[in-house]
Amino acid sequence: MIAKFNILVIILLFGSLNLLSFLLIANPLKVNRKANIGFGVFMFLWSTFWIDEILNLAFGVTLSPVFAISVSFIQFLTPIIYFFSVLFFVNPGYKFHFSDAIYLLLPAVFLTVVIFQETSGETGKYKAVLVGMIILQSLFYGFYSYVKIRKHQKQILDFASDTTEIDLKWLEYILFLVLSIIIVVSIYNVTFSRNYASLPINALMLITVFGVAFFSLKQKEIFPVRLQQGEEILEMETINPSSEVRRKVLADNDLVKLKSKLNRLMQEQKPFRDPEMNLIKLAEMMNLTPHQLSYLINHGFNENFFQYVNKFRVEMAKEMIAQGNMNNYSMLGIAFESGFNSKTAFNSTFKKITNQTPSEYRKSGPFL
Repeated sequence: MIAKFNILVIILLFGSLNLLSFLLIANPLKVNRKANIGFGVFMFLWSTFWIDEILNLAFGVTLSPVFAISVSFIQFLTPIIYFFSVLFFVNPGYKFHFSDAIYLLLPAVFLTVVIFQETSGETGKYKAVLVGMIILQSLFYGFYSYVKIRKHQKQILDFASDTTEIDLKWLEYILFLVLSIIIVVSIYNVTFSRNYASLPINALMLITVFGVAFFSLKQKEIFPVRLQQGEEILEMETINPSSEVRRKVLADNDLVKLKSKLNRLMQEQKPFRDPEMNLIKLAEMMNLTPHQLSYLINHGFNENFFQYVNKFRVEMAKEMIAQGNMNNYSMLGIAFESGFNSKTAFNSTFKKITNQTPSEYRKSGPFL
């Protein structure tokens, strides 16, 4: 009974991965195009970890030596493809360079070892070497991807006023689980080839795939701007703060005038109430370039874009609570009126700025 259920899980797993791969590559939502193509290819390569079982179930055959070598090499590329999909998520304008060929160095060594193992017939002799290379490859690109995601989460604070759906947190969580699974399955495939993986591992992987599908198919465009503006955003010194010496974008006297103009705009027109407010939109309202506005906020107020906009949202929410508007609005209603697009974003941002949740703030004063 367990064996039959395991077969069912394998079929669902293989089919789900390939269906998700097709949907990501086709990208019907038209978001993060390059990243989703890369992520779709990653899903397809991930499905090859079950190609042995599927061929055996469908045709009663096992992989030929040549096909087995090809599949092993493809599987070894999986962490690299994942890394490049992450790279396109955080920088959609990234272009491949000749120097990127260095990423193929370790796969070439792996392929050489696999071929030598198959031709020499000494399968057991090189298993430890192959397992070590698989683990090394997975850990390296897993860590490298994690660093890119964490850097992205800091960078978008200079661009977006709401980061909950574009901070790639879902990709970060999935990274740790997928990385663990790839290592486990790689060790299993190298050590116990032509055998079925255990039911718990396959079931965990199927659940993981469903989670990946849920988050990847509801993602938003990370940089929803025109191509030229997007390139400017990605090249801004505030987005890439590694340079110690930053070019002065605005003169000091202009900085003072524009600070007053920006504060007046925020207080009178309240553009922060737009939950989709970003650096591009506000820059157009100020008749500035995104780079100039970012410089103005960073150097004029010593804040990033996220902090600057959300402090106005929080202040408006505090005023609504203090004025007794709880009779007319729920806490969620106050969040929406203030420019937040979810209760989660409202609570987390409010607490980050005031060190209290909205409910705690309400209870702490004579607002009832």
